[in-house]
This record gives sequence, C-alpha cells and structure tokens, in this order.
Amino acid sequence: MSEKSKQESEQVKLDNPLARILGIETSCDETAAAVVENGRIILSNAVASQSDLHAEYGGVFPEVASRQHILSIYPIVDQALKEAHLKLADLDGIAVTRGPGLPGSLVVGINMAKGLVIGSGLALLGINHLEGHLYSAWLGEEGAAPGQAPEFPLLALIVSGGHTELVLMKDHLVYERLGGTLDDAAGEAFDKTARLLGLGYPGGPEIQKAAEEGNPMAFDFPRSWLEDSYDFSFSGLKTAVLRTVQQLEKQKSRLPVADLAASFQESVVDVLYTKTIKAAAEYETKDILVAGGVSANQALRKKFKALRKYRVHIPPLSLCTDNAAMIAAAGCFRFHAGQRDDLEMDAAPTWSISDL
Repeated sequence: MSEKSKQESEQVKLDNPLARILGIETSCDETAAAVVENGRIILSNAVASQSDLHAEYGGVFPEVASRQHILSIYPIVDQALKEAHLKLADLDGIAVTRGPGLPGSLVVGINMAKGLVIGSGLALLGINHLEGHLYSAWLGEEGAAPGQAPEFPLLALIVSGGHTELVLMKDHLVYERLGGTLDDAAGEAFDKTARLLGLGYPGGPEIQKAAEEGNPMAFDFPRSWLEDSYDFSFSGLKTAVLRTVQQLEKQKSRLPVADLAASFQESVVDVLYTKTIKAAAEYETKDILVAGGVSANQALRKKFKALRKYRVHIPPLSLCTDNAAMIAAAGCFRFHAGQRDDLEMDAAPTWSISDL
C-alpha cells in the first residue's frame, strides 16, 4: 500500500469510528457516565451535579467533591448503561477522564473504570478532559442525529472554569496549542466576579442573568489584549470590577449590579471573540469550534453564531458543561487510533493538551 493510500485508509478509519464506548467523567464536581456510538451518537448521558453542595463555599470544595463522587459513581454508571439498553459485554471500551482536574476527583473515576475493565476485559482509554470538550462538537442532542461534523484544520476555543485555550486542530487527535490563560480562566473570572457582586454560584449563569437587564457600555472595563500573543489574562478585569465596586460603596451609591455584570461580560466576550477570529484568519481555517462551560454563555454564542465567513460549531447547551458523552466521543476516536492504556495508568491533574 502506498503512503498516500495508507494515510487515506487511516483517515477513513478515524472518520468512521464504529465503536460503542462507555465514558466516565469526574474531573471536578460533576459525576457523569455516558455511552456513545460511532463517536457521534449519544445513547445515554447521565450526570449527577454537585452545584448545590458547593454553592455555600462559592466554589468547588475538593474534599467534598471527591467524597460525593464516591457516593454517586456506581449509580451513575449503572444508569448510563440501563438508559443505553446495553451491558458491558456490548461495549468496545471504557474511556475515563485522566486529567486535567482535581486529583481526588479524578482518582474516583479512574478506579471505577479500572474495576470495570478488570471485570470485563474491555479496552481502557485515558482521556484528556480538554480533548473531550473538543469532541463534544461532534455530538448532537441525546436521541437526535448530530449535525455536520467540523472540518480540518479548525480553530478551537476551549473556555471553561479552569481553562481558556486557543488550539489549532489539524486533524483528528492532532493539536497545536496557540495560547492559554496566564492567570484566571474566563469561567473562574465569572465565578469570582459573581461573588463580588453578591450573585450566586456558579457565576456564569448568574452573571448572564443579571446582564440581561444591564447596559454593557455602562462601565469601560479593560481588555487585556497581550499584543502579539494568543494568551489570555482576566485578572486585570477582575481587579477593575473590584475597584469600581469599592468606589461605588465608598460613595454609598446603589450598586448597579446589572450594569456591572453586563459590562464585565462584554469585556470577556470581546477578548475571547477577537483573539479567536484573529487566530482563525492567521491560520486560514474555515471552521471555528467553541467548547467548554463558558460556551453556554448566550452573549458569546450569539457573537460567534453571527459570523458568516466561518462555519462555527458550538455544542448543545447540555454538552457545554462537564459531561461523559464528550469523554466517550473522544474515546471512540482514541480507540480506533489504537490507544490502549494499562492498569498502571494514573491521574494526570495538570495534563496539557499540548502533551497529546
């Protein structure tokens, strides 16, 4: 077989991953399990959220998260299999989030996956959480056919509570990291600003809700462009909001929460959007992929969906936040690329997508 024919054969194989994979996700505060077929069809997608448990802390409390994962992991996996009307013997592999994430949380999911592999003999696949977010764009709503698959090369913006990354995806499983956060990730900035404004947790939905009644031009908050760089920094914006609030409180003025939320949101969205478009133009991609928890933000979605020059792929709202369907989807592609992990696989809390 010629080298060209070999490459084309491998490409077809990756583009048609006819496998059923059970995905397990416990990187932070969501205990999730899902079954995905062909890398694109969701057969089940079960999630046990811990948001209410962590609300009183204003953020994720790691020890609480890991204990809750232990309580939830078996029922969630059992639910995912039952909703898919499948048994372990009907599957081809088990994909589990290996990292990045909270060490104690990751270990719970990994140990569950290892136990299932020992009992079933299925393939074990350790998946990078950020890669999972990327492959959420290959999925459709549960019970529905997926839309057009993204085409390569594509420019991907991964934006969540712990990560803000710009990635050039050249092919399946082939990445070049262009930049990332230097301090607070966008989602973290949303959480901290929401707390500052007296709003609830998680901060993203609370800021969005408050911003609907506000004027995004009310406050001229800074944009950290970091010229000639695709890195991000939101610490200066967070500090600007803090100083504005302190000044208003010193003047004993009523805090215009809606205007503050709208102006903050506008600044974040502007930076995320502008840098992504700049990178897409430089690397001449036709497709843009936006994924991660913050991709659920309606202002951000509206901004990107208005584009006409690029094909924009944003997962359904149910797949923006942490879920196991995206881990199973990535697992399908990894499975057909030949990846097999052994039982010595350990958690990788700081695993970068550039290391894949």
